[in-house]
Amino acid sequence: MAYFIGLMSGTSMDAVDAALVEFSDTSVNLIATHTHPIPAGIRQQLEQFVTRTVHDIHQLGELDVAMGQLFAEATLRLLADKFSPSHVRAIGSHGQTVFHAPRHSTPFTLQIGDPNIIAERTGITTVADFRRRDMAAGGQGAPLVPAFHNALFRSRDHNRVVLNIGGIANITVLPADPQQPVQGFDTGPGNTLLDAWARCHLNQPMDRDGRWGASGHVNQRLLDHWLTEPFFATPPPKSSGRELFNLGWLEQVGMDDSPENIQATLAQLTIESIARAIEQYADQPEELFVCGGGAHNPALMEGLSRRLNTIQVRSTKELGLNPTWVEAAAFAWLAKQTLEGKPGNLPEATGASHPVILGAIYPA
Repeated sequence: MAYFIGLMSGTSMDAVDAALVEFSDTSVNLIATHTHPIPAGIRQQLEQFVTRTVHDIHQLGELDVAMGQLFAEATLRLLADKFSPSHVRAIGSHGQTVFHAPRHSTPFTLQIGDPNIIAERTGITTVADFRRRDMAAGGQGAPLVPAFHNALFRSRDHNRVVLNIGGIANITVLPADPQQPVQGFDTGPGNTLLDAWARCHLNQPMDRDGRWGASGHVNQRLLDHWLTEPFFATPPPKSSGRELFNLGWLEQVGMDDSPENIQATLAQLTIESIARAIEQYADQPEELFVCGGGAHNPALMEGLSRRLNTIQVRSTKELGLNPTWVEAAAFAWLAKQTLEGKPGNLPEATGASHPVILGAIYPA
């Protein structure tokens, strides 16, 4: 059985997740994994680029090459001396999103990490640029993982919701009734605001285990104000990113409170926006399975359990897939779909007019 590799770098911009997987008809087997840190200098340039209103085309070109080299390095480190590139059928590379504007008058999305470099340096056929074909078909180009969730996690016995808490949080609603459609959409901030606030006040990349936020108290005035953001009330399909949810968004209202109370309030914003989305769009869900970095945050997991007290909240580990690697595995699966000439999008999630084969193929 041929292997596939999935490469994912999310809105946190801290590392590239690389997963070597094999697929059967009903399951995915993680063969090897590797987390490849994004060097501080490149990360700083990425963060500067995504927050600017005027962009430097020269910097964009340099970052595209730098991220392509980084994705290639992550792949080679994943394989190391244990696996031969000849055993890998393809790499699926999401790329690093630097701008996502699905609701602009001329919708567009931009992911960097030159796949030509990945294919050339690794000697492995690379599939990339997954979002834009969906957008060409009238969709938002995101979220793309609901199609993978549907293929891997759907049950005929239980109404399920799969929640990915990355920088941005998204849910996939999986009804037990096979005649009922799947839904999937971004709910709002996951870790992105929590991480940004921790970097500002702790000089650390994250609030590990949510401990700092747990030491504070929720500021209800701030929470109520942030929840008036129109994105939360926008019906799906919808997707978002750091273009909206960033420190500038926070600072539109006076934050006259201690840093730890702000962190506690940001955690509750993540919990409340997720819970409201589930309550509004999931019909009597019995199970919530969480993946992404947020699955390792006890404060978020406990907060979700309290807020959604009629739903079992668990990790996707209980479904056989480590929550850290679900997104990387999803892009390996999307590469497989592309090479087999099968659609990779879920129009119910992205808003596309029809299913389409995603991505461009860069031969080894």
